[in-house]
Amino acid sequence: MALRIWASSTANALRLSSATRPHFSPLSRCFSSVLDGLKYANSHEWVKHEGSVATIGITDHAQDHLGEVVFVDLPDTGGSVAKATGFGAVESVKATSDINSPISGEIVEVNTKLSDTPGLINSSPYEDGWMIKVKPSNPSELESLMGAKEYTKFCEEEDAAH
Repeated sequence: MALRIWASSTANALRLSSATRPHFSPLSRCFSSVLDGLKYANSHEWVKHEGSVATIGITDHAQDHLGEVVFVDLPDTGGSVAKATGFGAVESVKATSDINSPISGEIVEVNTKLSDTPGLINSSPYEDGWMIKVKPSNPSELESLMGAKEYTKFCEEEDAAH
């Protein structure tokens, strides 16, 4: 209640009202962040390839659609992943979703912080919310993934179709 009163008084002080806010339709809503320098899969995972290691996580767009992440199931270090196959799952207050690997390779590190703090996927999907690090077995698979511009267009088209 105190927060609502504070927000109302702050809005009044700033001369804001719901009548003066622009209306945003789903097609004109603010788009989730997409970072240059990453590669993106159409299943909404991202890859950051640095040297001999590729870091993988889910995109800001994916976490936004999932809602609050409450549990993450990830594989063990030393295992392997194959392109376009599942390696774990993310459970949110809305649904449980499989996580697919955008590339093939050996898992060299798993983000163990996600076990205790799965919400890192929501608050920092491209930094603290990464999921696994992989030594790619076929680096050319990265070439089939989308860049930032292509992924942004893909998401806009996908959202418009729903």
